[in-house]
Amino acid sequence: MPGLYTEADYENSVIELFRNDLGYEYAYGPDIERDFYSPLYEEVLLDSLYRLNRGLPDDAIQDALFKLKNFENGELVQKNAVFMDYLQNGIPVRYFVDGEERSSIVYLVDYKNPDNNSFIVANQWTFIENSNKRPDVILFLNGLPVVLVELKSPFREETDASEAYRQLRNYMIEIPSMFIYNAICVMSDQLTSKAGTITSGEDRFMEWKTKDGDYENTQYAQFDTFFEGMFQKERLLDIIKNFICFSNEGINSFKILAGYHQYFAVRKAIESTKHATVTDGKGGVFWHTQGSGKSLSMVFYAHLLQEALDSPTIVVITDRNDLDDQLYGQFAKCKDFLRQEPVHATCRKLTETSGKNDVGLKDWLDGRQANGIIFTTMQKFEESHEALSQRHNIVVMADEAHRGQYGLTETVDAKTGKVKIGTARVIRNTLPNATYIGFTGTPISSKDRSTREVFGDYIDIYDMTQAVEDGATRPVYYESRVIKLNLDEATLRMIDTEYDIMSANADEEVIEKSKRELGQMEAILGNDNTINSLVSDILDHYENNRENLLTGKAMIVAYSRPIAMKIYKRILELRPAWTEKVAVVMTSGNNDPEEWREIIGNKHHKNELAKKFKDNNSPLKIAIVVDMWLTGFDVPSLATMYVYKPMSGHNLMQAIARVNRVFRDKEGGLVVDYVGIATALKQAMNDYTSRDKKNYGDTDVAKVAYPEFLKKLDVCRDKFHGYDYSKFKNGTDLERAKTISGAVNFIMGREKVDDKDSFVKEALMLHQALSLCSSLVDEDSRFEAAFFESVRVLVLRLTNTGVDKKISLPEMNARINELLKQSIKSDGVINLFSDIKEEFSLFDPKFLQEVANMKEKNLAVELLKKLIAEQVSIYRRTNVVKSEKFSEIMQRSLNAYLNGMLTNEEVIEEMLKLAKQIATAQKEGEELGLTADELAFYDALTKPQAIKDFYENDELIAITKELADTLRKNKTIDWQKRESARAKMRMLIKKLLKKHKYPPEGMEDAVQTVMTQCELWTDNVMEV
Repeated sequence: MPGLYTEADYENSVIELFRNDLGYEYAYGPDIERDFYSPLYEEVLLDSLYRLNRGLPDDAIQDALFKLKNFENGELVQKNAVFMDYLQNGIPVRYFVDGEERSSIVYLVDYKNPDNNSFIVANQWTFIENSNKRPDVILFLNGLPVVLVELKSPFREETDASEAYRQLRNYMIEIPSMFIYNAICVMSDQLTSKAGTITSGEDRFMEWKTKDGDYENTQYAQFDTFFEGMFQKERLLDIIKNFICFSNEGINSFKILAGYHQYFAVRKAIESTKHATVTDGKGGVFWHTQGSGKSLSMVFYAHLLQEALDSPTIVVITDRNDLDDQLYGQFAKCKDFLRQEPVHATCRKLTETSGKNDVGLKDWLDGRQANGIIFTTMQKFEESHEALSQRHNIVVMADEAHRGQYGLTETVDAKTGKVKIGTARVIRNTLPNATYIGFTGTPISSKDRSTREVFGDYIDIYDMTQAVEDGATRPVYYESRVIKLNLDEATLRMIDTEYDIMSANADEEVIEKSKRELGQMEAILGNDNTINSLVSDILDHYENNRENLLTGKAMIVAYSRPIAMKIYKRILELRPAWTEKVAVVMTSGNNDPEEWREIIGNKHHKNELAKKFKDNNSPLKIAIVVDMWLTGFDVPSLATMYVYKPMSGHNLMQAIARVNRVFRDKEGGLVVDYVGIATALKQAMNDYTSRDKKNYGDTDVAKVAYPEFLKKLDVCRDKFHGYDYSKFKNGTDLERAKTISGAVNFIMGREKVDDKDSFVKEALMLHQALSLCSSLVDEDSRFEAAFFESVRVLVLRLTNTGVDKKISLPEMNARINELLKQSIKSDGVINLFSDIKEEFSLFDPKFLQEVANMKEKNLAVELLKKLIAEQVSIYRRTNVVKSEKFSEIMQRSLNAYLNGMLTNEEVIEEMLKLAKQIATAQKEGEELGLTADELAFYDALTKPQAIKDFYENDELIAITKELADTLRKNKTIDWQKRESARAKMRMLIKKLLKKHKYPPEGMEDAVQTVMTQCELWTDNVMEV
């Protein structure tokens, strides 16, 4: 419709931004003479290769070009990884000079001089492979299509950025070669603009919310912030060179693009480190909340350090072996990007008894003057106080830099009189000239001066609020079930004491006291009756509220190893079939009972369990843990954690962050508390940012989600005031089906247009709140919520808005699902609820009659409108005359209906007539001996009714067939977009029509209709 802001308009505005604001050259695809079977802009590529590699002979350039065009057989991701290596580091080539073979590097990009590169923004760039495709916008860097942008109109209700994502995935199947050369994929509908890679799921495409790294005003960032933030020339080169890497995880390889928060924070960290090397050695503290990609930020930082500090040696310190393994694993997966293999220190210094695979930290440092990345734990520093190295070009990256691990103070052991030196002081003494930078997922305690003394102040803070706003993490909610265990006051006081002990765990005497208390805690929390109560409640809560949510993954955090085993055994006593569903993950000890060893297994067994727990389709759903997997272990679909262990401070915050990862439509993570962690949670939040305290200082579902649920339930009830849906809970299958379809009919009434839109939003919020607090909701309210969710999904299906595409029936609560599946097609009730798409024809008289006989007339109107609109849209792509005619009839009827001039019955009658006219129109061609294409030309030729008075019908059919034949013979790539081809097409048509003396005098306008139909036909034939 005229006046709408179309996809083409949005495309032009993006092109204009790149040309005018970012200084890119512009290329209009149809105007470029090129090979349509090559994704490369070869003319520009060749020119760039020679310009950037002036000292190299022609043979070297040709060798590079050959390698760029010929990749070994393999998966797209493997080919793209090879290309990204070429793009970031150059192409190794061999060539001969005077008969002597030489080698060199041909560079594809000049990263140091951005202006020495070619930046082109192109649109309507057709590429042919498995089929013809024409992506909306491509950014060419030196002739290489490194960025592909798929746009959707911001004003078309039925499309959105998600549609753009599906289009990108389709392109990867239809034109995979284009994606060999891709660095970044972009999807945008103006409201939402996100970037990802060829391996990114839709939930991993991220917005770029700032041009300068400032987190202020990021919530409502404009689309131009996204494009200008990412695609300024220097910024794009920096991202491609330093902020895209591959993480090789077994048979799978994932291509990772840094988020905007990682990019700017790492850049700040590099500058801070450079300053620290020439001043006090304090690089600062990098605080990015758990789940926001801190490990990968460390990888990007380590990569950038190589150039920024001229190849320093990097020592990565963790405080626990399992963290050491996890972080080392991430670096090892990215070794190609780091261009060096990280190593694991197995001891402080090699001795005669060391094995051949052992790596001594001191020996390794002594054996080099630059480069290298070595991982170690703090314990290896405490083994001796001698200096490991005096070198200045060492950077120490400390993971989870906190007071407990990095104390500077010296204490005296009351028993022995010996002086114990703080770990941080030991590390400082052993690497006296190194530069130190701390990375943490939780804030440094305000009481903790030691950490700041070692590392300095914060470099960058990416808090919970920002991470949730950006979609990098999900919020974590809390539910107390302490009362279910009937713990007495004395026990609760003992647990409180345990928290106090933990909060001051730096002192030796306090740790000794803790050990003495442990026996009593173990006895109480490990009591058989208490364990039985605990397990019964966990099973009840899990099976009724969490098992059918997302993938059903849950974690139980046990107080101790013996208690973990008791929980495991009790679960299997009550659920003997769950042998593959539940597992224990914890360290093993030399004195463990034999039966434990079979359950705990060796390191290989634990690794296998980790793979299974991360696999969404594996039968392993519940992991019972003690300490392992509570930090640095990511399972995105994990949404539930049962806590039966006192934890506090950063240990607690790290543990509960296991459930904050992004996964599909996960609303948030739920922590179910059996030992009263609420006070510890609030205490831990004291060191977070003020907005984190405000937003997440009290996330008790009883105070947050449950009141929200009740509020939204009331709103939805109000929307259905006057409609009786009581049969949804107690009725037969047929009565339930009728209740749902009747409700859809009720809310779809023309007088309830505003109510319908509002209901869809409110019911979604109701559903989200219920996913968090369902254990607090009574059965009647749950059924009521299930009813509203059923109606919401069906309204979305019927109206087919963009939001509909985010709904996934299999992910709904199983109880709702069962009710939906029971809906049937009987007695005039259409089965709109089934996931099985029944084959039916719009023009089947029986089907049309069934719709006409529906008691739910609003629903019938909406159903007919949807089905007929789909048919009209098909005509719009092929037949200009009939689509105009049918659109006018349909619009006229709907306008009269909305204005109250037609009743439900009358508009249904009008639309049934239209359906019959469409069915009749499809048969016209057959009677004339014309194909559907030819009938469209015939309709265009005969649009003016008087035309048939001047020509015999046989003559009109002859013109039609000749016209269709001429167009088929003369179609060329992009001819409907290229002006020269269009001009040639018009000339051919006019010549043909003139030969047949068409049109008659005074009816010249008829030619324009024919021209429009011809252009429509070419657009449809060449549709991409």
